Amino acid sequence: MNYNYTTTFSSILRPLVSEEKDKYLALASLAQVGSFIPNVDTEKNVDLLPVAFNAAVINRVNKNGDVIDTQTAISSYKDFINKPINIEHNRERIIGVILTAGFSEFGSDASLSEDQVKDLKGPFNITLGGVIWKIANPDLADKIEDSSDVTSDKYQSVSASWELGFNDYNVIMIDGESKNIEDGDLISDASQIESIKNSLKAFGGSGKVDKTKSIYRKVIGNVVPLGIGLTETPAADVKGIATHKSEASVEIIEENISKINNLNVNKDNDNKVMNITSIKDITDESLKQVTASQISDLIEQELKVASEKYASEKATFEQSLKSANDKYDTLAAGQDVLQKEISALKTSLQASEDEKQAIVANEKFNERMNAFDSEYDLDADTRQVLASDIAGLDDDSFAAYKNKMAVFMKTKKKGEKQKMDDKEDSKESKASVSEVIDQAAANGEKKAAVIPATSTASDDSLFNKYKQAFDYDGFVVG
Repeated sequence: MNYNYTTTFSSILRPLVSEEKDKYLALASLAQVGSFIPNVDTEKNVDLLPVAFNAAVINRVNKNGDVIDTQTAISSYKDFINKPINIEHNRERIIGVILTAGFSEFGSDASLSEDQVKDLKGPFNITLGGVIWKIANPDLADKIEDSSDVTSDKYQSVSASWELGFNDYNVIMIDGESKNIEDGDLISDASQIESIKNSLKAFGGSGKVDKTKSIYRKVIGNVVPLGIGLTETPAADVKGIATHKSEASVEIIEENISKINNLNVNKDNDNKVMNITSIKDITDESLKQVTASQISDLIEQELKVASEKYASEKATFEQSLKSANDKYDTLAAGQDVLQKEISALKTSLQASEDEKQAIVANEKFNERMNAFDSEYDLDADTRQVLASDIAGLDDDSFAAYKNKMAVFMKTKKKGEKQKMDDKEDSKESKASVSEVIDQAAANGEKKAAVIPATSTASDDSLFNKYKQAFDYDGFVVG
């Protein structure tokens, strides 16, 4: 059957490592895959490698811009069972099969039931388990086991990418950086979807309709899992999620440890009890002599020591963090006070500078006005005009202004007014003498002086009086 659309979800593969590979790694892998591994007798079926992985995060978009909600997850998760595991989605290179499917908590991987997830709006996992056929590709099987070893350069190098076929979808629009669909708005109208579909990543778009709003394709309708592909280029959001031991994982560890008691123990050593004080004491030979309770006690003791060490380191870290925070708060408070003091000081300095500039400007203004007063005779109106013009002028501008005013104020220079007044007084004096003479001359014509023939002109004659008074030689009496 052909589907209109397909999408892939990826995650890190977690194999159940055999003791033949590494007994310590085998113990750790039990805690990782927990209750999701298939119930397979690996001692009998040595050609099978059980694996488990979180296939997808539900209600949270993947890197391809697609998402599955709770309803679709519940209706389709069981359809993974019996689907093939291939290499890089090449259906001609099948190397295993999916045998189990369930749900787990996002972040902790704790097992969840269908009833527990049916009302969830936030993210959770679809978790699958299956087997890899070692005989189909031994090298790949070894690589998968190495990918679970944190000390290996191949750690987490193999991922599981599952393919999904579907015909219908809605669009989720989220404003901001969130990837959870509960933070977005559902678009189900066909015409609206058609108008923005080219912006979806699945159709070559950027995944955004503007700078802040992202759009994602939400798978709906008849959804069919098409199989699992093992890949070295995962696109999943589940890669790198930290896992913790769940109760189910611990129970499986204890169950497998108890099987140690059923090992082929040398009957001649039944009465010999080997003292196990360290994990280093566990060897192939010592396992023939120890009891399950000894190993259980050792693991319990190791866990206790690790727990106490963790608690101590955590307390030390928290104390250091608190001390650092206290120091930061003290420094921040001191910085606030210092900033206020600096601000107040700047304000005070600025006020002092402004006052100083005002004093300097006033002194310069007075100096310039005094220069005009000393050079010119100024009346009140002239002083007011000059004061208005020179206020705020720099030195060059004032020098130019002063030179210009020297042309227009020649008549107001000191002493010029007195000279003009003296000249005017002289003119007025001469005019007065002339008037007097003219008047006297006019009077002389009208009244002729009769001088007796026997009289002799004396210094008291009218002629001599006028002559002495006005020093006018040309005066003639008729």
